[in-house]
Amino acid sequence: MEEQQLVYMDHAATTAVHPEVVEAMIPYLHGHYGNPSSIYSIAQEAKEAVGSARVSLATALGADVDEIYFTSGGTESDNWAIKGVTYANRKRGDHIITSKIEHHAILHTCQYLEKQGFKITYLPVDQYGLVDPGDLERSITDKTILVSVMYANNEIGTIEPVQELASITHEHGVYFHTDAVQAVGHVPVSVRSTGIDLLSLSGHKFNGPKGTGALFIRKGVRIDNILHGGAQERNRRAGTENLAGIVGTGKAIELATTGIEEKGVRIRTMRDRLLRGIQDSIQNTRLNGHPLKRLPGNLNVSFDYIEGESMLLLLDSFGICASTGSACTSGSLEPSHVLLATGLPAETAHGSLRLTVDTDNTNEEVDYVLSTLPRVVSRLREMSPLGKQVTS
Repeated sequence: MEEQQLVYMDHAATTAVHPEVVEAMIPYLHGHYGNPSSIYSIAQEAKEAVGSARVSLATALGADVDEIYFTSGGTESDNWAIKGVTYANRKRGDHIITSKIEHHAILHTCQYLEKQGFKITYLPVDQYGLVDPGDLERSITDKTILVSVMYANNEIGTIEPVQELASITHEHGVYFHTDAVQAVGHVPVSVRSTGIDLLSLSGHKFNGPKGTGALFIRKGVRIDNILHGGAQERNRRAGTENLAGIVGTGKAIELATTGIEEKGVRIRTMRDRLLRGIQDSIQNTRLNGHPLKRLPGNLNVSFDYIEGESMLLLLDSFGICASTGSACTSGSLEPSHVLLATGLPAETAHGSLRLTVDTDNTNEEVDYVLSTLPRVVSRLREMSPLGKQVTS
């Protein structure tokens, strides 16, 4: 029996741990397993390893070493940024501004704060998923204490005008946070040149281990702790450090940011080839997100007259891994809140497909998807009363 070909094109959901990352982590799972908070030699070795990983992340982001705090991932970092700044500055105001297309780690945190009496403004986006800086300017009041707009969208890949948004925010004396989980390791990110005050990232999005992440907190930002206990992370984030995970994240960011622009060109070329092939072979398709201002590996398209869930199941039968949106909502029957925010009708949003390529994909895999996807779409349309009117 011929072995099923596996084509993984869901790198926005998670990435495989790089072999060099695994190699870097292994010593800290047994031989150098000390608690970084202890004082004997193997503990000090662990402490030095954490410090080295902190340097790697700071270098990648253009930050100071003591502005990097390790967390369990993007969700914790987002929660810490939003709740921490809100609680620490509640005497100054009670207003937070974010966008309608944020990850649920931001949206659900803001909804939680709304129940506590805080006021939230959810900025709209245009058809490409871009936030209008003018909308932000008009939304800031004397009670605004935080603006949080993601660096790049996890579903449609649109890169937001972060530098301009941060500049407007600072003109009003307000902190600016960005969820950069999808951006870090895939496009160059500099916290200094963009004026970012707080930035969230997650290791498993750039070939690091799951369950690791970090929050950049610019010096001088007033922020409360949300985890209490020991004195880890310079009294900011209690809990014994995930030693091997932190080491792996440090190695992963080094690998991801080395030659990042050259890798981006190769990935973008594959993505564009994939898009052209889909548009040439399948009628009634729509590219979601900005055609140019988008992550190099992200491709999100909608197909009329079909359901995304059925499309994923058929693609999986051919060994192709993809998504209809973010992994966190894959069990939901509701259409993507991101696509709806761009003005896409619900019935079209239901037929969306996200393919995200990375450096470990090949042109041969692109060809395999392009030979398989049209058959899948055609089969599903033949089952749809409306789809029968279309020839794929």
